[in-house]
Amino acid sequence: MEDLRIGVIGLGLRRNLAITAHRPGKGSVVAAVADTDPAIRARVPELIEGATAVADHRRLLDDDSLDAVIVATPDDTHEAIACDVLKAGKTAYIEKPLGITVEQCDTILRTAYETGTGLYVGHNMRHMGVVRLMRDIIARGDIGEPKTVWVRHFVSYGGDYYFKDWHADRRRTTGLLLQKAAHDIDVLHWLAGGYTRRVNALGDLMVYGDLPRREPDTPRPEGWLREFDWPPAERRDLHHIVDVEDVSVMNMQLDNGVIAAYQQCHFSPDYFRNYTVIGTEGRLENFGDGPGDEVRVWNTGPTAYRADADAVHRVPDADGSHGGADDRIVEEFCRFVRDGGVTDTSPVAARMSVAAGVMATRSLREGGTPYDVPPLDPALMAYFAAGQRTGRTT
Repeated sequence: MEDLRIGVIGLGLRRNLAITAHRPGKGSVVAAVADTDPAIRARVPELIEGATAVADHRRLLDDDSLDAVIVATPDDTHEAIACDVLKAGKTAYIEKPLGITVEQCDTILRTAYETGTGLYVGHNMRHMGVVRLMRDIIARGDIGEPKTVWVRHFVSYGGDYYFKDWHADRRRTTGLLLQKAAHDIDVLHWLAGGYTRRVNALGDLMVYGDLPRREPDTPRPEGWLREFDWPPAERRDLHHIVDVEDVSVMNMQLDNGVIAAYQQCHFSPDYFRNYTVIGTEGRLENFGDGPGDEVRVWNTGPTAYRADADAVHRVPDADGSHGGADDRIVEEFCRFVRDGGVTDTSPVAARMSVAAGVMATRSLREGGTPYDVPPLDPALMAYFAAGQRTGRTT
């Protein structure tokens, strides 16, 4: 089996995905990279041996030797670039979030539908060991039928990761309740077996709104993403625009009746995700979210508080970035490029996580007003549910 030849558009914060996809002799090679930053293009030979580097992503779309393209550019560029890739007939991997508005996501889905080009979305948390372990526990019926899900997201590096570059500008992200939470909302939907129907939310810019900022068009500080400031109020050199919330809470009613909640804080001293799923016969909770950590299950009672669980499941060992998820998502994407069909990641689910985040962001900026999530065209739902093989009308 010959290696797939993959092009990459954007070699920035998610460059480890491109590096993971470069596996000469093992199924795929990254043959070409497009990036508008000349400093990044200059580093391509050392990062990905044999890959060419260009400034204009359309050069990749004209290359008949490329089988697929990974889009890992800033969020607000996804719609235009994704549609270019799909119209060029190249199977597309779009890094999450799919877009920063519901309309952008729907445009991408419809373009894939109309062109018949394969669309894959990079929700790599569906391949994380802790998520798959929780989903297996639920699927076995160990806690009965899920009825409520609570997610807490502690983001200790938030002030460095998300407030020193374009992520802090709502024009580029809509907000971190979409950008950062898109992963967790998607996982929540997957565990609960439904999509958000109605939301309300509260949030604020509580810590990073008044800290020192850089002047426009000045570089990020030396050591950015290698050296981290603490405590949070000591952070400096923030992006010149900071207008996204650093703390938020979101309530959800899913279309299957499940009630869920999500909480996010960007000035916590620790960094991990905590999921609690309560069903008709018990509950599960993860303690840590990486290889070697635990998911505990309680399904006897009633009792007072007890730290010991009825069952303790260890998150499997894994190598590679994101607990091995990047390796596994690249493998699934390559299989999709070759064979098509249904995948564990889902373009529809990606759209629904963005839609929930968009409406929650609108709610929190309007004092917690509840909003319904806009439905997706049933023809698009059916097309992607069928593995992008049937249902097209054009």
